[in-house]
Amino acid sequence: MNKNDFKELYEIDCSKNVEAKGNFNYLSWAHAWRWLKTRHPDATYTIYKNADGWNYHTDGRTAWVECGVTVNGLEHIEHLPILNFHNKAQKLETVDSMAVNTAIKRCVTKAIGLHGLGLYLYEGEDLPDVPTWDESDPNMRDNYVAQLVIASDKEDKVETAELYGDLTQAQKQDIWDEFTGQQKQFIKNARRDYVENKEQVA
Repeated sequence: MNKNDFKELYEIDCSKNVEAKGNFNYLSWAHAWRWLKTRHPDATYTIYKNADGWNYHTDGRTAWVECGVTVNGLEHIEHLPILNFHNKAQKLETVDSMAVNTAIKRCVTKAIGLHGLGLYLYEGEDLPDVPTWDESDPNMRDNYVAQLVIASDKEDKVETAELYGDLTQAQKQDIWDEFTGQQKQFIKNARRDYVENKEQVA
């Protein structure tokens, strides 16, 4: 790949395929791959597996993916953590195939960006690496419940309060019956203490 390749990809107007997510704009992996392959048909991507053949890596606490995109013999490699709904590293216990697949697609998109395509989207801000909770997707709902269960069982007040506080009122009502009486009490106490502490700081 030469400077002209980068310039060609960087100057592509991707605006018609840019989607908004919260305060950010991003280019979906499907559109990014289509744009790249249209101009560089020989472009390839690689998902780097760990020593056990898994398509993600872990330190025993969190997990991440590693992907490379090659254009005209030049490979750019990106690493992307598997994040939770707060854009924080997801606990290993709650990582599922959907989360891994989502991280891989976004990692490939970011590696494509290193070749120039859509790179301007990263200038001054980063991509929103995790989707908001889509009520129509039961996997995302169940994953969120699992994270709350783990946080409350570990008696992690801050994480429990932040996870629960990020939900809409309708979402809170939707998942409330998923918790035991003890977990419900911990969630209530954690949220109360969290709010009180923030008010004291303010």
